[in-house]
Amino acid sequence: MIRHVHTTASTNDDLAALARDGAPEGIWLRADTQTGGRGRQGRLWVSPPGNLYASTIVRPRTGDPRAPSLALVAAVALDTLLQGWLAPERLMIKWPNDLLADGAKISGILLEGVGDAVVVGIGVNLAHHPDLPDRPATSLAALGLSPPDPADFAAELAASFAAWLARWRGEGLGVVLARWQARAHPPGTALRVNAAEGAIDGLYEGLEADGALRLKSADGRAHVVHAGDIFLL
Repeated sequence: MIRHVHTTASTNDDLAALARDGAPEGIWLRADTQTGGRGRQGRLWVSPPGNLYASTIVRPRTGDPRAPSLALVAAVALDTLLQGWLAPERLMIKWPNDLLADGAKISGILLEGVGDAVVVGIGVNLAHHPDLPDRPATSLAALGLSPPDPADFAAELAASFAAWLARWRGEGLGVVLARWQARAHPPGTALRVNAAEGAIDGLYEGLEADGALRLKSADGRAHVVHAGDIFLL
């Protein structure tokens, strides 16, 4: 079920409140615009009408993979959907869950834990994109495409996410990791990680079994990264 509101502060905040009240897994909320949308690390997420701003609730079960790996699920679900608009070679996933189109950021995914639930927020630049200070951004419209109606896009995204969530839950994280790595920057890609302990430059060496990023720095040291901002070098 996809609920719709014209304006809200944040779809993630609204669904967090519903999750605390016992709302079931699978509910979605879509807004035409947000007044307090945010990305990772509390960054402002500019939310003009015409783009997708939506969130859903997942309630992890006993035996499920670790909840943070839902970021990878969301990334492959969105990548699968966007291939209906763009050729696969024009799309790339950047760890852990950014989608790039022609090398520019086209979406953002934010996971937030709420008790025993996880709220998954997804924003996609359909008709508009911001001018970001530290990386290029784009939208389907900027790429010369007629942007889909956000309501229709949300329905297709909910279906794609449900399909990949079922595989994550039924087949295990391995099937998601395999798809993620097939759609991501290739091994040997030079990356910079801005992590809590400082910046790390290195070559991408794939993912750990839990989805953490593996890097090898110029001095030969191996690094396993569980959180941080990633930049392609």
